[in-house]
Amino acid sequence: MTRTAGRSRGPRLQDRIIELIHERRLAPGATLPTEPQLMNLLGASRNSVREAVRALQALGIVEIRHGTGTFVGEAPLRVLMPSLTFHLRSRVRALADLVAVRELLEVGLIGEVAGTIPARRLDELDALAGRMAHDPDADRAFHALLYASCGNALVLELIDLFHSAYHEVGAALVPADDPVERVVANHRAVVGALRTGDAGAARAAMRRHFTDVRERVSRALPADGSD
Repeated sequence: MTRTAGRSRGPRLQDRIIELIHERRLAPGATLPTEPQLMNLLGASRNSVREAVRALQALGIVEIRHGTGTFVGEAPLRVLMPSLTFHLRSRVRALADLVAVRELLEVGLIGEVAGTIPARRLDELDALAGRMAHDPDADRAFHALLYASCGNALVLELIDLFHSAYHEVGAALVPADDPVERVVANHRAVVGALRTGDAGAARAAMRRHFTDVRERVSRALPADGSD
C-alpha cells in the first residue's frame, strides 16, 4: 500500500505545482516559490519537490536557471516531439493519420489567410519553394511563413510540430520517390493560387499537395492493413 502511494505521489505533486502556478496567475517568466517555500506549501520532502520540478522542466512548464532560480516556462508543444515520433514509429499507419490531420489544419487555414498575404511575403514563399530542390529546411520554413499572419499561435505550433514529426519519421519510412520538380511545383501552385486571392483555389492547391503526400505514405504502408 505504501509502495503504491509512493509511486503516485510524484505526479500528484507535479499537478499541485501546476495548480499553484495557475492560482497565483504566474505568467511565463515569473519566478516560482523557492524550493523551501514549495516544501512548506505542499507539505513535501526536498527530494519529492526536486523530482516534481525536474519532471515539469522536461515538459517545458518550468525553467530551472542554475544560480538564479526556477521560473514558469513557455511549455512549447515541441516537448511532445519524442512522444509523437515514438508513437509514429510504433504504429506505421499513424503516419497516414498524421498526414490527414495536417491536411485538415492546412487546407482550412489556407482559406483563412488567402487574400491577406502581402506581395512581398508571397515572393518570399515562392523563393522558398525554389530552394526546396537543395535546401532541406526550406519546406518547414515555407509552411511556417505561409501562416505567420494567421494570429493563432497554437495552430502555428501544431503545424510546426506535425511537420517536423512527419519529416523525422517519414525520412525512414517513406521513399522520396517524387521528383523534386514536382514538390517545388506543388508549393509554387499554392503561392500562385494565393496571388489570386481566391480562397477556394488556394484550398484546392493545398489539397493537391497533400494528395501527393498521402499517396507517397500509402505506398510505404503494409498492403494487408497490419501495423
